[in-house]
Formats: sequence, C-alpha cells, structure tokens
Amino acid sequence: MNVEQLLETAANMVAPGKGILAIDESTGTIGKRLDSVGHENTENNRRDYRETLLTTADIGEHISGAILYDETIRQKGSNGDLMVDIMNEAGVMPGIKVDTGAHPMAGFDGELITEGLDGLRARLEEYAELGAKFAKWRAVITINEENGTPSQANIDANCHALARYAALCQEAGIVPIVEPEILMNGVHDIDTAYDVSELTLKTLFNHLYEQDVLLEGTILKPSMVVPGDKCPEQVSVEDVAEATVSCLMNSVPAALAGIVFLSGGQTEIEATDHLNEMNKLGPLPWPLSFSYGRALQASAIKVWGADPSKNVSAAQQELGHRARMNGFAALGEYNSNMESS
Repeated sequence: MNVEQLLETAANMVAPGKGILAIDESTGTIGKRLDSVGHENTENNRRDYRETLLTTADIGEHISGAILYDETIRQKGSNGDLMVDIMNEAGVMPGIKVDTGAHPMAGFDGELITEGLDGLRARLEEYAELGAKFAKWRAVITINEENGTPSQANIDANCHALARYAALCQEAGIVPIVEPEILMNGVHDIDTAYDVSELTLKTLFNHLYEQDVLLEGTILKPSMVVPGDKCPEQVSVEDVAEATVSCLMNSVPAALAGIVFLSGGQTEIEATDHLNEMNKLGPLPWPLSFSYGRALQASAIKVWGADPSKNVSAAQQELGHRARMNGFAALGEYNSNMESS
C-alpha cells in the first residue's frame, strides 16, 4: 500500500469546491438514458455522449474526477486519444466502477447483495495500469417496513463486501469510494431513513476497521437522509440537511478523507440545495461534496440528444453550469439566483 499516494488522491477528490461526475452507468442503464432522448444504445453513441461531457471546457474547475464504466476506460475519443488521456489533460482523475451489480440475496426476499469480489484483485491491477486513480462499489439497501427490511444480515453482507473491496483497492494503490445507497423508494418517513442510515453506516465502519482499511485514504458516498418518495410527509431542505449531518456526525469517524453524496433520484436543483444547506451547518470533520450522475447530466443529455451533431457545446454548457452550482454548494455558497446568472 502506497499510503502517501492514497492520501494525495483522496484529498484531491474532495478538494474545495470540487466533486465527482458519475458516468459509470452499465450498458443497459445508459441505454435507457439514450432511449429517453431518441438514440440507439450503440458503442459510438455511448462514446460520443460521454466524450461530450468529458471535453467540457474548464471541467476540471469543479469536477475532480469521473467514475467510468469498463468500456469507457478502454475507449478512445473521436480524435483517437484515449479517454483517460483526455481526462488527465483536463485535470479530471479517472475512476472506475468495479462491482458487477446488485442481485437478489438468497433467502432474503426483496433484498439485494452486490457481487464482484471474485477476481477483483486482478481487475484492480489492470485498472491501475489503465490509469484509474480511484474506484467505486455500490451496495443497495432497501427499506420496506411491511416486510421488515432491511435485515441485519443484508446490511452485514453488503458492508462486509464493501470493506473487502476497499482493502483490495488500497492494496492496488487505488482510493476506494464506498457507496452504501439507502434507496428512497417507499413510504417510509425521514425518521426511518435516519435509523436505517445510521445502522448501515455504523456497520460499514465496523467492517472497514476489521479489514484494516485506511480511512484517511477512503471516500464515503452515502445517500442523503430523505423520506421515501411515496411518503405522505415530505420535509424541507433544512430538515434533510439537519438529519443527514446529524446522522453522519453520529456514525462516521473524523479520520475519513471525505464524503461525496449520491443524488439518488433527486432533481438537479434538489441535490444542489441539499448539499449547500448541509455545508452551511459547518464546520464539519470532513469535506461534504457531490458524486452525482443524473443530477449533473439530466439537462445535458436532453440538450445533446435533441441534435448531437449541433448541440455538443450547448450540452457542455448545461454540464458546466451544474458543476459550478454544485461547486458553490460544496462550499455552502450557493443561492438560487446563481441559476439564472
């Protein structure tokens, strides 16, 4: 383990006013995104869309890194340069999704376990050679109070896998992003979301400790504490911020390098508002930033999809704007008036 390298990479990932672009959608998932704007799920279309995002002018000003899918880290752009080289030239660190997806957990109806540990050491060695500086593994925790989920067994299994993955990453000189996503689907209220988030995070850090994972070289990518999307009692931006920060303060060691939130189905504005409100509650033991997918891309893909031959620059302006807004939110300096400026 190269501790100095891990510490430097982790610190750069959560540098002030910067966050991470998540463009690691699987082939099937990116296919749904392309289909929503009327385009086929072909390798060239996937490349062209992602290249549009990664070649945005001054992208490195507010984006420290981008999580890639296996296809993308091996691809060349339309000019023949490797995507990784294009990113490095822009000051954006290449990252890589390394899990193989969430699958039904045997014996636990309605719960999922993320797979991909088999052969992971060799894959990480290859990804490091391809230029990856960090990696991501996503666990999925489902709340369904009628079914009594999540179970402790499911939380333990997912957190154990996250910890083993993190240890293997650090062995390869790659900073792990550990992502325990609490799905917002359901009727549960914010108090239930808080309790499940707190239990999951405490379980995760117990497993990370047992696997001897260096927290100073690790990034957490959690859900915000929000009520279920079908809960009749929705809450304010301030309530989400206070609940999320309280949960983190009760669950996450101060030694951790940083926290980058997933957007988890929130709109672009909601994700920015929540992040900004949390940072206004500082000072906090760790940087709070973003690692958004749709909350950075939603407007960009609509503009690009309308006419990819003409709208590259306009789509890049959409991404650049959202990156700037979230960069300010990561400092607690965002306000809605910036959206029109």
